[in-house]
Amino acid sequence: MADSASKHIDMTTGSLWRNIPLFAFPVAATSILEQLSNLIATVIIGNFSGDQGTLAMAAVGSNVPLTSLMLNLFIGMSLGSNVVIANAIGRNDQNMVKRAVHTSILMALVGFVVIALGEIFAEPMLAALNVPAETMPLAALYLRVFLLSMPSILLYNFEAAIFRSVGITRMPLQALAVSTILNIGLDLIFVPVLHWGVAGVAIATAIAYTVSAATLFVHLLKTDSVVRVTPRDLGLDPVALKRIVKIGLPAGIQSAVFAVANIIIQSAINSLGTEVMAASSAAMSLEYVCYNLLNSFSQACTTFVGQNHGARQIDRCTKTLKVCLVEGGIVALTTIVIIVGLGREILALFNSDPNIVSIGYIRVCSIFPAYAFSMFYENMSGYLRGFGISLMPALITMICVCGIRFYWVFCVFPHFRTFANIMMVYPISLGTTAFFMVVAVLLCHPARTYRAAQVKATAR
Repeated sequence: MADSASKHIDMTTGSLWRNIPLFAFPVAATSILEQLSNLIATVIIGNFSGDQGTLAMAAVGSNVPLTSLMLNLFIGMSLGSNVVIANAIGRNDQNMVKRAVHTSILMALVGFVVIALGEIFAEPMLAALNVPAETMPLAALYLRVFLLSMPSILLYNFEAAIFRSVGITRMPLQALAVSTILNIGLDLIFVPVLHWGVAGVAIATAIAYTVSAATLFVHLLKTDSVVRVTPRDLGLDPVALKRIVKIGLPAGIQSAVFAVANIIIQSAINSLGTEVMAASSAAMSLEYVCYNLLNSFSQACTTFVGQNHGARQIDRCTKTLKVCLVEGGIVALTTIVIIVGLGREILALFNSDPNIVSIGYIRVCSIFPAYAFSMFYENMSGYLRGFGISLMPALITMICVCGIRFYWVFCVFPHFRTFANIMMVYPISLGTTAFFMVVAVLLCHPARTYRAAQVKATAR
């Protein structure tokens, strides 16, 4: 694993058309593997839980917005680490690289705080989602057990961000591939054999992520790269922490608002009954696979722009955005065509009930075409983050995504209480966000701003 996995991609030289996919596809594969475990777990729980199959699927699905809220916030923070480290590498500031790396590792410990709060407020949070009484016991059990995996999940994502900042994308993928196989194997033991149900799925996730996080930590201790971790240097450096939080917190909020908005939408979906919840859960699993595939180009855009900005290669930053939009657009179109075309057949793998498949396909046809908008604004947002501009895209996302979805659920849905009506809010909110993100890039025009600053500095 060591030699091929630790080979880094040079972001400041070479062909962007070649190097960006080399970076993005392993990141996409890593994200898809993370979701694959959830997909297979949903299939197993739906088909090997006897009469409680639909109820168990609904219990797992009702937790998705909550777990996404927690994960997205801290994964966004890890993007702050990615940008700070990548920018320092571009400037050849090895001291800042070292300080940011060791600070990032310790930041993952906040996962223990999430566990404590989650264990206390599990049932109240689920109750706020209008989870039906018959689903509540299983949903609460799943959430409480899943929270045990939070520190390992956060540590893995911070470690992966550290490796990606220096252009090493295969190692996080390979570490997760091993833990995914382990996760699936444990699911097949815990659910069909031991009959642990939703608790078994959550326990398998916790064990698998602990293995992947430990694997990456060992490699960070042994790597010859500039991001090597030395245990005695672990600590929270104030300067590095401030820079990471400045970029990462808005990025985390930007990601988390999707989960907040989806919590509101999930609450409306839950009010339509367990059958709709189960159908929506199955379709949602497909969405996360597609979204992470498209989002990998946004992460590539952020990291490439971050390094080239640090190296003061501003023209290459602009070209990075263009390449990510073109290549990401091709991937988006291909994915949309495949999923919409085969949607019914794929949904039937989760639950063969024709009614659940039909309801789930409504979600597929409503949301997947709208991912073209998502690809567009995620890359724009990643471009701005690479320049250290993180607050503006976060504000746009909060206003456009949360604002529109809140209005829809509280003002439109009560008059037209159908699943199809709820789904309409996705293309509307994503399209609006894409429009205003383009406006933000044109107004900020970071490439022109930093180019002018360079000319001014040279003139002095």
